[in-house]
Amino acid sequence: MKISVITATFNSAATLADTLASVVAQTYPDVEHIIVDGASTDSTLTIVEHYRSAYERGGKTLRVVSERDRGIYDAMNKGLRMARGKYVLFLNAGDRLATGATLSRYAMAAERDPDIIYGDTVIVDAAGTLLRPRHLSAPRVLTADSFARGMLVCHQAFMVRRELAPEFDTRYRLSADYDWCVRCIRATTPGRCENLRCVTIHYLDGGLTRRHKFESLRERFSIMSEHYGFFPTATRHVGFLFRAIRRHS
Repeated sequence: MKISVITATFNSAATLADTLASVVAQTYPDVEHIIVDGASTDSTLTIVEHYRSAYERGGKTLRVVSERDRGIYDAMNKGLRMARGKYVLFLNAGDRLATGATLSRYAMAAERDPDIIYGDTVIVDAAGTLLRPRHLSAPRVLTADSFARGMLVCHQAFMVRRELAPEFDTRYRLSADYDWCVRCIRATTPGRCENLRCVTIHYLDGGLTRRHKFESLRERFSIMSEHYGFFPTATRHVGFLFRAIRRHS
């Protein structure tokens, strides 16, 4: 059973090697790693090619396309259209699979044929040192209303049956992953979602969303209002504000 891992890149030379190495290290062999590059002008593609032989030795497939795109979510849509695996997993440049057995864990769960398989995420620095867990944890049971409380599952830890996965809404520049996760969950039922109950992703601190936090939150408010209603979303955000104050006090 093939798993498609999709990574969108643009001038990602400083962070991409760790992501590639974490895929190469997987003990599960039936993996295609799709790199969708936005016509990088640094050494991103050189680094990718440096790893090609390691993928081949491990029985994995590395597929690369490099051309101009309209942003990260346009690139991720290209990767989704290229994917051949039964399941897809999006892994951003700089992020890493937690251990060499991570995709094996996903694959074992996939034998039970769920629609969505998910895990937890921790935040790391560029050296891979654990900084902290995410302030939100993956729920034991995933439902359509779970994400009304925020992005409880990082989309990098969210593996979805390819035939179920919609394309990302490119109207959003920073938070289309939140909208995508909600739409994936709405397309299935709690009984078709499986929690691995372990950390599956090491998320690199300081990504695009973090660097543009206010704009990202504004987009997410709009998406939450669309899915869950304006007034319930506004009420929840009062709670989110107090939660953030307590977290930083």
